[in-house]
Amino acid sequence: MRPRKRKNLDPRMEAASAVLVGQPEQHRGAWRALFGAPPHAPLDLELGCGKGAFICELARREQGRCLIAFDKVPEVLVLALEKAVEAGLSNLRFVLGDAAFLDNYFAPGEVSRLYLNFCDPWPKSRQAKRRLTHRSFLAAYMRLLGPGGELHFKTDNRPLFDFSIGELTACGFALSQVSYDLHAENPAFNIVTEYERTWSEKGYPINRLVATVTDRTAPAPARKRAAVADPL
Repeated sequence: MRPRKRKNLDPRMEAASAVLVGQPEQHRGAWRALFGAPPHAPLDLELGCGKGAFICELARREQGRCLIAFDKVPEVLVLALEKAVEAGLSNLRFVLGDAAFLDNYFAPGEVSRLYLNFCDPWPKSRQAKRRLTHRSFLAAYMRLLGPGGELHFKTDNRPLFDFSIGELTACGFALSQVSYDLHAENPAFNIVTEYERTWSEKGYPINRLVATVTDRTAPAPARKRAAVADPL
């Protein structure tokens, strides 16, 4: 369901434009310069940042990292923009855009970490290619990350998590920190998203993993459709 239209959306977006990158393709290969950061500074992405709770807290904790957050819904993104402006986070920028066009925005090996938090599970078999952990998306992430780059993935949807492990394994990622009940393990470092808090409080276990690109990571051949059941 699409979020309701926000009042005064355009003026609010304009008021927070200091943290919004209007033409991301112009920064391809030079994002660190946008932050005034050295060439070796870590550059991290979040795809589907929602209202921005996760990425804003990450920016507050990790001030030596350059952070970029994507969302394709302006009615939601404006809340993240306003949160970042209010907090004065100089190491964070936002893009109103789609993950399908990442290759247009980032040069190969430019990204250090990529965060996927609670993406749409697209539960029907015919929707598999829309899942952000499908091997077609993973191939794009490989190019952006390069060897040593990390994909951090969280979901409350166990079938999607199992599907994702299968795709990541097929592509040769090295998996670590695999958890099927993150909150029960009480990790020292976990930033809880708005969505995560809601569903965890309802008793849904949170699944998490880190997938690292190695010299053996490579795109996998196309696969047959695989269903993911709707957990709701």
